[in-house]
Amino acid sequence: MGKDTFLKGALILTVAGIVVKLIGSVNRILLSRLLGGEGIGLYQMAYPIYLLALSISSAGIPVAISIIVAEKVALGDWRGANRVFRLSLVMLAATGVVFTLLLWFGAHWLIDQGFVRDPRAYYAIAALAPAIFFVTVLSSYRGYFQGLQMMTPTAISQIMEQLLRVVTMILLAYLLLPRGIEFAAAGASFGAGPGAVAGLLVLLYFYWRYRAGLQRHIENQPAIRQEAGASILTRIVRLALPVSLANIMLPVVATLDLAIVPQRLEVAGYTVAQATEQFGYLTGMAVPLVNMATILTASLAASLVPAVSEAFTLRNHHHVYQRTATAMRIANLITIPAFVGMWLLAKPISLMLYGTPNADTSIAILSVGIFLLGIHQVTTGVLQGLGHTAIPVINMVLSAVVKVAMSWVLTAVPALGIKGAAWATNADFGVAALLNMFFIYRYVGFVIDAKDTLRTSLAAAFMGGAVLLAYHEVMAVTVHNTLATLAAIAVGGSVYGLVLLLTGGVTARDIERVPRVGPLLAKILRALRLLRS
Repeated sequence: MGKDTFLKGALILTVAGIVVKLIGSVNRILLSRLLGGEGIGLYQMAYPIYLLALSISSAGIPVAISIIVAEKVALGDWRGANRVFRLSLVMLAATGVVFTLLLWFGAHWLIDQGFVRDPRAYYAIAALAPAIFFVTVLSSYRGYFQGLQMMTPTAISQIMEQLLRVVTMILLAYLLLPRGIEFAAAGASFGAGPGAVAGLLVLLYFYWRYRAGLQRHIENQPAIRQEAGASILTRIVRLALPVSLANIMLPVVATLDLAIVPQRLEVAGYTVAQATEQFGYLTGMAVPLVNMATILTASLAASLVPAVSEAFTLRNHHHVYQRTATAMRIANLITIPAFVGMWLLAKPISLMLYGTPNADTSIAILSVGIFLLGIHQVTTGVLQGLGHTAIPVINMVLSAVVKVAMSWVLTAVPALGIKGAAWATNADFGVAALLNMFFIYRYVGFVIDAKDTLRTSLAAAFMGGAVLLAYHEVMAVTVHNTLATLAAIAVGGSVYGLVLLLTGGVTARDIERVPRVGPLLAKILRALRLLRS
């Protein structure tokens, strides 16, 4: 067994994230066709309750486990790392049982009290209850492997979980549809359980596979005083609680958007139908694109946590700085061109993906958020790795206050409307990122390299010109938006990479560090005289 470098780990998680997103996209299309708006509505009434239960029961636990396990392994205390895992497994199994029972027996109560308006959603809520136990237990294994800086088990388990979940959802929804739409929605909800079981089985396999190696490490380690179980559990809770609160913040902010944006659009002069439509363009079309564009930075953040924790435990501040700098540089290399490309191709992308050009305004403005969210994600990973898990949460709360205030004021301005809500979302990302950067400078001494960022921005500017030229040239010949958009993205990506190579924005060492293909790619580029050392 061997740990991954944090770059390799980030790449593994990124690939898994893309595969999971693709499977999820297919699922949304098939499920929407199968259940229709009414069935999807019943499913959506149940799913946020399930996510809230997971956020409370286990959301921050994998991060906490990975921090403490990485710390123990860095000190050579493999027995201590294994104890952390075992104690967390017992704790999570217990909380999983509690929240499973609460959701199972509380489903009727939620309907009786009016929290869920449609009584038919009862079956969908109850069907999700078993999944909570398995997902909660699953999170303990994922935290353990991530603490060991082994990302492959987590990645494969994520893919298998999503795959079996989707297959079960579609199959049960289809089989139960003749009994009624409420039973079909319940069948779709139940898919989360088998999916979690599949993910757990994958992790159990990896744990069994590496058990002998782990045992050898334990047997060969010198005598190290073991931390008390109560102390370990206290540290897990202390580290996990802020992360759980951060996960809860996401649906809270989304709920505030739902309460504020449509209402303030009506104040700006929109009808109810127009306000709903504009809100859909922002939250249902633009936001998912920003999340898709930041899959790599989210993976970098997850991989950074144990890597930074390890270096910090060993008091190797140089490694903490270097890993922070490397992650931030990679984030900027991805997010800056993604922002430029999405800004310039907002209307073509909207038409290609959603069949309407009308989401272009929200997509263009929110594209700025790709860069800001990337910084926020990476800095959050560093702060968590340093053990300061509460700081990003406090910063998120402060940024959410700014977002709410700006949404309330700007969205009601007739000249802005949904643009005001989009800029408020960017401000949310930006304030959180700036506050995180302040603490990164305070604890790590890191600031973003201006010269390196300028090179990346210059390459992105050349890319932007190439993107516009390619799109209009192809459109002039074929008048086919999808073909022109894909061609523009391909040309833009090529120009961006070429300019980076010519200006030294990417060096031989950067290319060689790419897992698997890096050394070969560097050799080819040197032969073409496109790469300097």
